[in-house]
Amino acid sequence: MIRVLVADDQAAVRDGFAALIDAQETMLVAGEASNGRDAVDLTRRVFPHVVLMDIRMPVLDGLEATRLICSDPTLERTRVLVLTTFDLDEYVYTALRVGASGFVLKDTPRRELLHAIEVIAAGDALISPNVTRRLIAEFAARGYSNAEIAGRLVISPLTAKSHVRNILRKLDCRDRAGLVALSYETRLIAPGETE
Repeated sequence: MIRVLVADDQAAVRDGFAALIDAQETMLVAGEASNGRDAVDLTRRVFPHVVLMDIRMPVLDGLEATRLICSDPTLERTRVLVLTTFDLDEYVYTALRVGASGFVLKDTPRRELLHAIEVIAAGDALISPNVTRRLIAEFAARGYSNAEIAGRLVISPLTAKSHVRNILRKLDCRDRAGLVALSYETRLIAPGETE
């Protein structure tokens, strides 16, 4: 069973996610938190496999709560999946920097959200497809190595490698050259474009 903790300041949103998770044969809700502080404290008590973490919450925001969870050695098996309505680069980059294993928008279809939970619980990383496009333009299509991506995002090289591997798989590209070609074909970047 995948144990999931749901952290969101809106009761209706929390209840909706909890009902969806509890309806799955392979998942159960390990707890619910209405702010970042409670999310951290509850995670330290129940040791969930995955924390669904909203960003904008009172007392302690989701990004700081994610940082505290991901830096706690007693929680090394707990993964954080950041869930937000705000598709802002600053949130994406900060979430990855502080240790989140994934970033998904709240309007993600239910099936995709459940898949994201499974992927994160298995130890992989997952980023929402519309966010993935921007990360490709910013890092992979610029020719950065995994180590350079890791340095810029302040994540481990292994996490960067995992993100790049998932991007390649999702976009059905064999290698980084395929990502660059796809970026030009879809006009994500233009010839001669620099940072």
